[in-house]
Amino acid sequence: MFYIRMIAAALLPAVLLLLYIWKKDTQKEPTYMLLKAVAWGIGIIIPVVVVETMIKMMLFGENGTPATLADTTALAFLVAAIPEETFKLLALWMVLKNNPYFDEHFDGIVYAVCVGLGFAAVENISYVFSQDNWAAVAVTRALLAVPGHYAFAVLMGYYYSVYHFVNRSPKVAVCVLLAPVLAHGIYDALAMSSMVNPYVGGVGFAILIVFCIKMHKRAYAKVQALVEKDRWMGTDNNC
Repeated sequence: MFYIRMIAAALLPAVLLLLYIWKKDTQKEPTYMLLKAVAWGIGIIIPVVVVETMIKMMLFGENGTPATLADTTALAFLVAAIPEETFKLLALWMVLKNNPYFDEHFDGIVYAVCVGLGFAAVENISYVFSQDNWAAVAVTRALLAVPGHYAFAVLMGYYYSVYHFVNRSPKVAVCVLLAPVLAHGIYDALAMSSMVNPYVGGVGFAILIVFCIKMHKRAYAKVQALVEKDRWMGTDNNC
């Protein structure tokens, strides 16, 4: 029962966010396709861990740890944000290529969120089970880390759909990966600033809260934009 509570605490935020984005979708995707996207998000955990471990060893050595803001920023972008978002994009591409159900603008966000939260759910379990104060870790990550992965996924899915349906310019293509990498990297850099010293960490955490609020407002705007786009297209097609 104890371990069931831990697993439930780790999975609940990802499940709730998946349900939220699923309810936003007016034309529901097949359940098996959504599960496939979640499975891809889970499946990329292993290659991500391998790549991140290799990059971290190259940057800091086998037992080295970040000691400066430059170090933590490198850790945030080079070890975490770039590998994770690159593999998420690969997973999203695998799910959407030749997918006959990818026929609405909002679908890009739906599938990207499934991939991102599949990844976040497993990552969350690993964090919760590795800490003695697992309940506090679960609550903190439910409020920050898992919603962070959700927001990164919304940005990726938004630009993926814009590129697929609207504008195949190089600028939009770059944004498919660049937008989530920047959001993820800034988030992690602020969160990891406490590794330098507690004072820097305190300032970093305050900025992180402001950043998260702005990031989620932007993610909400992207969600609403594509929902309205599909609603308008549906109305236009019925005229």
